[in-house]
Amino acid sequence: MADRLIALLAALTDPVSGKPLPESGRLEGVSERDGTATVVLKVPQGGDDGALKKAIEKTLKRDRAVKRVRLITTMERAAKPEKPQRPVSPPSAKRPAKRIIAVAAGKGGVGKSTVTANLAAAYAKQGLKVGVLDADVYGPSIPRLLGLRDVPGLQKTEAGIRPAEAHGIKVVSMGFLTKPGAAVVWRGPMVQGAITQFLNETVWDEPDVLLIDMPPGTGDAQLAIAQTAAVDGAVIAVTPQDLALDDARKAMAMFQQTHTPILGLIENMSVFLCPHCGEPSEIFGHGGARAEAEAMGVPFLGEIPLHIDLRKRSDEGRPVAFDEGPVSAAFARLADSVLAACDEARKPLPEIVFS
Repeated sequence: MADRLIALLAALTDPVSGKPLPESGRLEGVSERDGTATVVLKVPQGGDDGALKKAIEKTLKRDRAVKRVRLITTMERAAKPEKPQRPVSPPSAKRPAKRIIAVAAGKGGVGKSTVTANLAAAYAKQGLKVGVLDADVYGPSIPRLLGLRDVPGLQKTEAGIRPAEAHGIKVVSMGFLTKPGAAVVWRGPMVQGAITQFLNETVWDEPDVLLIDMPPGTGDAQLAIAQTAAVDGAVIAVTPQDLALDDARKAMAMFQQTHTPILGLIENMSVFLCPHCGEPSEIFGHGGARAEAEAMGVPFLGEIPLHIDLRKRSDEGRPVAFDEGPVSAAFARLADSVLAACDEARKPLPEIVFS
């Protein structure tokens, strides 16, 4: 399939070199899977190649097997030979966890941290070793959601940072280092440094799953985290309405730019379950995340209903996933779907033909 796609792209001329695109050295990879063609294109320093990107998409869609074209661009930084680069320390050979999963959202208010806390609870309920890195430095919610409101800072020992623990879940959060209500005014590099330290210097004790509760949005802090933490994949939490879906697309685009696998979409607040009769009401609409996942060619991982027990347990610091009932069952199904998607993403990628 990749050979056929490269043959199609041979009809395009690279505007920089004047050579056919496959001979220009600009194509770093071409592959196709499940109707999605992926092209890794090198962009010259300071260029955008918008016209070439449109031409690539139009050309590849001439192949009937291609339903969607995904373009990933890379850019080489200008070399500075007069100033030698600082030596880079080799990465640790030991990962902090068996699986590292980022939970993200394109905007705030969609329940991302609630999803993270209850996913962690669902895994702990299954008997797995779980850790949560609260990377939402500007609005850390994990301590409240897990009942860790009185943690007096973080202790650093010779072995590393000692995480707090609740319900069998190891937790590190900026919320442990700031006073309640205090604002954290940090730029991207400061956030990156703190998250890197939390990730690599914490005594996680090699959990089966380490969840990273990402900051909402797609700014420099989020990009720094996505580039620093070697996550196995990201899940995007979203509510059904169109406005939230628009922001979810931005979050997915950010992870694609950092070559982070997108494990799928989670529809939070999918329906409201009446606490008296159990009747569902679609107050925010319903099914938008499933339709968006199908359109984007990523898995739809599951739905979480809105229920008063979810609000009560969150305020109490005991995730509803530990209970029994429809919401707990929904988180249990979601936990299984996320884990299956993560293990699938960790498998070797299909062969990519390089020009």
